[in-house]
Amino acid sequence: MNTGSDEPGEVAVAADGTKADGATGEQGLGSKAPEFVKARRMLHLSWQVGIFIIGLAVVVVGIIMLPLPGPGWVVIFGGMAIWATEFVWAQLVLRWTKRKVTEAAQRALDPAVRRRNIVLTSIGLVIIGALVGVYLWKFGFEMPWKIKDQ
Repeated sequence: MNTGSDEPGEVAVAADGTKADGATGEQGLGSKAPEFVKARRMLHLSWQVGIFIIGLAVVVVGIIMLPLPGPGWVVIFGGMAIWATEFVWAQLVLRWTKRKVTEAAQRALDPAVRRRNIVLTSIGLVIIGALVGVYLWKFGFEMPWKIKDQ
């Protein structure tokens, strides 16, 4: 799985906030914790555990929402975004996911794909309309569970 970015100039950030070339940067990978938290090892570890637990709770709620009513995938990606404030692996997964969603959106905007989707949707609607018409012609406006044996 390629989780790297296609954008030039993005590099990993070390734990002390410096890039590989020695410059400091806010856009790189790494912890987004405040500096006073990162300066104290135990406080930073506690911070990471707290972020992990909060992100895990949000992801679990999103997974529960998948079969139930609610925006399950949005909540799951929200939990991933919470994790991405602290963990490099979550930043890489989130960056990969954003890139894949953008690519899918660009493919969906392709005129040939849009034309195909419109044709398939129209054919599906015609088939559904024909089935509803046959049902109404044979049984009228009766609900299926009230139809007597004929």
